[in-house]
Amino acid sequence: MKVLVLGNGGREHALAWRLAQGERVTQVFVAPGNGGTARDPLLKNVPITDVKALADFAIEQKITLTVVGPEAFLAAGVVDEFRARGLRIFGPTKAAAQLESSKAFAKEFMKRHGIPTAAYETFSDATQAHAYVDAQGAPIVIKAAGLAAGKGVVVAMTLAEAHEAIDWILADNKLGVVHNEGGARVVIEQFLEGEEASFIVLCDGKNVLPLATSQDHKRLLDGDQGPNTGGMGAYSPAPVVTPNVHAKAMHEIIKPTIQGMARDGAPFTGFLYAGLMIDAHGQPRTVEFNTRMGDPETQPIMMRLKSDLFEVLMHATDGTLDQVELQWDRRAALGVVMAAGGYPLSPRKGDAISGLPVDGEEAMVFHAGTTMQDDGQLVTSGGRVLCVTALGEAVRHAQQLAYQTAQSIQFDGKQYRQDIGHRAIKR
Repeated sequence: MKVLVLGNGGREHALAWRLAQGERVTQVFVAPGNGGTARDPLLKNVPITDVKALADFAIEQKITLTVVGPEAFLAAGVVDEFRARGLRIFGPTKAAAQLESSKAFAKEFMKRHGIPTAAYETFSDATQAHAYVDAQGAPIVIKAAGLAAGKGVVVAMTLAEAHEAIDWILADNKLGVVHNEGGARVVIEQFLEGEEASFIVLCDGKNVLPLATSQDHKRLLDGDQGPNTGGMGAYSPAPVVTPNVHAKAMHEIIKPTIQGMARDGAPFTGFLYAGLMIDAHGQPRTVEFNTRMGDPETQPIMMRLKSDLFEVLMHATDGTLDQVELQWDRRAALGVVMAAGGYPLSPRKGDAISGLPVDGEEAMVFHAGTTMQDDGQLVTSGGRVLCVTALGEAVRHAQQLAYQTAQSIQFDGKQYRQDIGHRAIKR
């Protein structure tokens, strides 16, 4: 069986790596892939990003299953195109992917279906947005309504930061937001107190299968300081998601979302990621939805998954997820993102990477912003370069192995947090 994974990040490297271990899988293609997938003899990069050309490739190669990694492919309607041609693909349609591609759509959906989330208002006029922030005060959360590769959220602790974020999104677009129809819009939300966790499930349109819990670290610097990023590291499981919180998230957020999407005429299939804010009383509220796996959460989750991912996703595309029970490594996994100098606003590119260790059963280096040059030299090509991921008996042990592994890797300007997993260890 041949599999195609769409995307070029660390998430896609981890998905492709795990899929390649499937008993019936003979070949995994990654489109377009990165330097890490180019180095793996079990994976093959395909330099295609156009949706129609990808469908042509899937037909030509007799691809059994296509798995969508990043949100941009979903917003471009890749699932609709593949299904129209009779191809098996795991991901949401363009209509269902609006849960991520339009923050305004998602907030209106949650309000309509009674899904717990923060109070909010949406603006396209900067003057009105500034006036609203002045009236509400800080802290307050400013979000781009469109896609921004995980960087379109500013948690403004002061009014000055809030006003700057509004201008960034509505006027300057320094965050590189892909705006939806109707132009730039900003969603301004109430600031929620609590601890954040990533709650990711598989959906087949009706049935839901939760993955292992995880927690991301969005801020660039230690102690959760500095600007928001696409994610500087993650670990799994997340102790903050207690059995009680897990049950509430499924009952109050996930299941009503799947049922609501079906009622609204856009049944949800694919990975559904609910970013949760869990308060001191163990009550989860939805910060946002993503309609794909998280990055870097995928890397530790895939390290822990023992089930055959190919067979699981075949069930998901057959609508039979209720027949699946996932098997997990009981150990914890933790991933540390090594980023380029200048990330997140202006990352350096083209720096040579050296000192990569040999991947093993307990430690893997998943590639994101890397490219293999014609002479075989691996160089940086994006903001988040690598995710060094390790397994350990507890989060502290996984953390120690991940950092030991990261220390040997060299490239100019490298930066990474030294405290990934600190909340779990404190608990």
